[in-house]
Amino acid sequence: MDPEWTEVSCVLLSSSNGGQEDPAATPATALAFDPSQELLWTGNGEGRVASFYGADLQHYVSYIMHPPSDGEVRQILINDTGVLSLGPKGLHMALRRGLPLWNCRDDEMADLCCMSFTSAACNEVLVAGRQAAMFVVDLKEGEVTRRLPAENHYTMMKRNSRFICAATSRGTVDIIDPATFAVLKSWTAHSAFIHDMDVQADFLVTCGATLKQQGAVMFDPYVNLFDLKQMTSMAPIPFPPCAAFVRMHPRMVTTAMVASTSGQIHIIDLMSPNTSSVKQANIVSYLTRIEISPTGEALLLADSDCYMHLWGSPSRIQFTEYPAMIETETAEEPHKETEWEEWSDDENDDTLPLNIVGVPYYRETLLSAFPDLVSDVGAPPPRYDSSLLETMTPFEYGWYAPNAAGTLPNQVEDTRKDEKPTQTIQAPKFLSERSRDTKAAQQDSHDETADALVSSEVASLGPEAPSMYRAVEIKFSKFGVDDFDFGYYNRSRHAGLENHFASSYANALLQLLHFTPTIRNLALQHAASSCLEDHCLLCELGYLCDMLQKAEGATCQATNMLKALSSLPQAHQLRLIEEENPNTPITEMLQNLTRFLLTQIAGDYRRIKPDSSAMEDALATSGVTYMRCMQCRSETSRAVSTYVNNLKYPAPVLKSSVEQDSSTKGWCEMCQRYQTLLNRKTITSIPSVLTLNASGPQNLNYPEFRRLWGTPGWLPEEIGIIVDTAGQFFCYEGEDLKLHLQRGIHDIKVYSLIGLAVNVDDGGQPPKSHLVAMVNVGYSEPTPQEQPQWHLFNDFLVRPTSAGEAVSFNTNWKTPSVVLFQLKGDNNRIDTDWKNKIDTSILYMDSSKKNGQETYRPLDPNTERPGLETIVALDTEFVALKQPEIEMNSEGEMETIRPMTHALARVSVVRGQGMDEGLPFIDDYIMIKEPVVDYLTLYSGITRNDLDPRTSMHTLVPLKRAYKKLWVLLNLGCKFLGHGLRQDFRVINIQVPKAQIIDTIDLFFLKTRLRKLSLAFLAWCVLKENIQLETHDSIEDARTALKLYRKYLEYEDAGILETTLQEIYREGRETNFKPPKRDDLELRRGIDTPPVGALTPGSALSPAQARNSPAPPSIAAAAAAVAAATTASAAIAGATSATRPGSTTNGGGAVNGTGHAPTMVHRFGPGLPNATGPTNKNSNASFRPTRRG
Repeated sequence: MDPEWTEVSCVLLSSSNGGQEDPAATPATALAFDPSQELLWTGNGEGRVASFYGADLQHYVSYIMHPPSDGEVRQILINDTGVLSLGPKGLHMALRRGLPLWNCRDDEMADLCCMSFTSAACNEVLVAGRQAAMFVVDLKEGEVTRRLPAENHYTMMKRNSRFICAATSRGTVDIIDPATFAVLKSWTAHSAFIHDMDVQADFLVTCGATLKQQGAVMFDPYVNLFDLKQMTSMAPIPFPPCAAFVRMHPRMVTTAMVASTSGQIHIIDLMSPNTSSVKQANIVSYLTRIEISPTGEALLLADSDCYMHLWGSPSRIQFTEYPAMIETETAEEPHKETEWEEWSDDENDDTLPLNIVGVPYYRETLLSAFPDLVSDVGAPPPRYDSSLLETMTPFEYGWYAPNAAGTLPNQVEDTRKDEKPTQTIQAPKFLSERSRDTKAAQQDSHDETADALVSSEVASLGPEAPSMYRAVEIKFSKFGVDDFDFGYYNRSRHAGLENHFASSYANALLQLLHFTPTIRNLALQHAASSCLEDHCLLCELGYLCDMLQKAEGATCQATNMLKALSSLPQAHQLRLIEEENPNTPITEMLQNLTRFLLTQIAGDYRRIKPDSSAMEDALATSGVTYMRCMQCRSETSRAVSTYVNNLKYPAPVLKSSVEQDSSTKGWCEMCQRYQTLLNRKTITSIPSVLTLNASGPQNLNYPEFRRLWGTPGWLPEEIGIIVDTAGQFFCYEGEDLKLHLQRGIHDIKVYSLIGLAVNVDDGGQPPKSHLVAMVNVGYSEPTPQEQPQWHLFNDFLVRPTSAGEAVSFNTNWKTPSVVLFQLKGDNNRIDTDWKNKIDTSILYMDSSKKNGQETYRPLDPNTERPGLETIVALDTEFVALKQPEIEMNSEGEMETIRPMTHALARVSVVRGQGMDEGLPFIDDYIMIKEPVVDYLTLYSGITRNDLDPRTSMHTLVPLKRAYKKLWVLLNLGCKFLGHGLRQDFRVINIQVPKAQIIDTIDLFFLKTRLRKLSLAFLAWCVLKENIQLETHDSIEDARTALKLYRKYLEYEDAGILETTLQEIYREGRETNFKPPKRDDLELRRGIDTPPVGALTPGSALSPAQARNSPAPPSIAAAAAAVAAATTASAAIAGATSATRPGSTTNGGGAVNGTGHAPTMVHRFGPGLPNATGPTNKNSNASFRPTRRG
């Protein structure tokens, strides 16, 4: 306390608003300084809340929170929204101006005494009193969200950053966890009751009374002190005048202000209690309350005579450091009477013009201020399509043309549409922002999106693209792409594809191929084969189909597929790379990609199965081309096949497109010169999947193209094709198709429309377009659907739509690009047998250089057979290929346009079970051909020499091989264990079902704390090991995650998981969730990956090592409980032969879960959920363990 502190002001707290002498006034029962404004809030015994402004304590506002019969105001809390006051029977929330927000009452609220915010966000409070129940109240809604049983009757509460300290009516203090509301510690402070207490940092101070003989109560001549960090009591601080009130200084954490009822105030340093400063308040009666301001520069004393004494330094007293302006009453200006005598002698003169009086000053636009124009005039004339003008025919009173646009007669066109804002979907909030919103608000935002999309129902004939067709863009926050709310755009169970990667225009085509069962089946069968070709597009298509199927609505990315495409020289020659050809029409690029991709995957399939014609039967239209010289009339022929047919106009479109009669310049053998050749094609067979390029650049302005596609329903959902013995091709639809099917004379093949890729023109100058896919997903379901299941795939925006919407076109902005039909008989034929035929030989290959520095040992094909429930520990390292693109927006804020692009650099997989648990069997360094801009060595441990084939000590493997190993493990049913696997899976570009993920970042996580813990911190806190001291090592990280999982199982078995997690978080708060750099603890230091030759079987992570991983002192009790529980479990298991699955690897020393010495022979044992003991040495056929009696 400053030496110049003195009483600055003194006011009377009255029962009315005036502040004058009031015989009915009652003393202050609650005091609180406002943390954001220069206001003091008080409550009295009649339920009135009043506030006072500034050092002069000027009366600001006063209101009644409850009827006087309900009792006194017992506590006041303040947050950004307003003022929360507590009475015996309820809570009241009001604005600082006194306007009520809500009243919260409950039948069980009988004698409330205290409350406390549960977190720093101040959005809910814990309320308690002299009753058996506590309540958690949401301050936004004013509703009780939880009811909790109270351990004791509580009279007051104080909160620091970690705990809620609650004083009981019996003189004890309970330390309560604000997340679980469990009592962590109870401390007896005073024998009678606690009169006042306060908390600051790690110190809790109390004043109370002692029960003397014959029932007399007397204030204690000391202040009790409690250390919340060590959870121990400290030596009490003497206060001879008998302490009644205490407040900790908000800025000086070891300084306390202690006062007696007589007004004597001591300022005491808790660390040096013998030195103190003394002040005496000028009061006639006795003190009833004291309160200190958030700045520590003002102290308020309330006495029993209803006076409030404000103490402080007169020159610098201030309640809050950065006070906000308070709202003051706006005085209305008195109305000025018009003196008519100044203008006329006769006050009843009706001819006096009113405009001579004038008008008062005004700040807003008057109602009489009409605009100059009351209606829009001169609307521009409508613009007609140039192709329409070309087809117009003169008539006697004008011109006419076919109605290719499908508009209604006498329909008026809105020519001002260019001036109107385009329909767009409002960008969603980031997930980190939405987490602060209420659930109702989140639901409302989703509903608005759904309404915006539904309102566009059957809108393909409209004049402009509706919102669901427009280009969507990913926004990036500081947390990267994971913070973007993809669920805002997709509520279906079908996965969309991200579009911020190079050549992502291919997304529409990839969705089409994925939902075509014939192509999907062949791609997955090929991916499961022994193909190890580095840039096999068919393998990549199979991996992508598997990923989209496993995603179940989550957004995926086709990065590996597009990377393999860009690595092929032919793709660059055909101008298929979007970044290299910015001026090429995107629909032309997609059609060229379709032709190239189907041809490429057919070649990939033949390379593995040269004797199989399955892919040709699925994709190729085979025929014979006859070439006749127009000069000598000689004719030659050759067999041809095509995977894509370009539609030719006019009708019959499909027949002319497949047969393709044309004339070209060519070499004639008879004439021995170049002549004009007439080409005629006959068809010998048609494929299971018929792929058509609908609109080449030469067709976009062709009138017949626009007329046909602009006709609603012109594209049929079902067609029938007949190829006769002469090679003639016939196509039927509608009633003609039904008639041929009824007759049954011809061998007619019926095709279903699977979907189509559509080019959408977003408008603007210059015109910009993008591609979407319209797909009937019902044909790719295992069972036929009763109704068509059409969906729109606009990159990551996915929504169901109608068949009419899918096949209707306004060719001004929506034009077809690729159309895909499939044999009706192949619909809903989903092959799942490929999972039983996966070639696993790649798991047993050894690609190391055999230089004595091998860091892993491949699986043994005779004894190690991964399968269902097998656990493997995974960790990866990345490098950066592109730095993030960051721009500054108009508001001066940095905005990420494109995040950093990562590439996989190292993959390590460690055995998760068996005698060789912890021994790596995969440690691949990836061959990266793209330029690396940052090796991220500090975080990845990867250096330039590691990835340079000329200097690397490791065998660099193609990405395809490393990926296939993981993909094989995934589809064998293995469970992947690691720490923070989400980012690993994203960079790997693999989709792992939740049931196959064991992520220790989620296992050691309390949802109430929001913060997730790093691997290095958990290793230090739980395993007492220091890792990542100099750099990262993926094998070390994988092993550490495996050890953490074992510890997790131990804690779970012992029933102390929740308590241990609380202790870990408490330890983390003290160390800022980082391993401290301390030399006094002998922590085991993580080492670099040793050569595998230095490891003996079982030495990588032996049971004894897993057992002897001590915890830090803060969780020593938890570790002791685990040991006791484990010993007890082993004894019970030995007696009953009923063990916990996987107990052989839980660190039980020489005794396993059955009570016998371990006899595990298989190095790659079964998964924990199904294992019941050691495996049988002679059983190589399966991973099913046996039990020893």
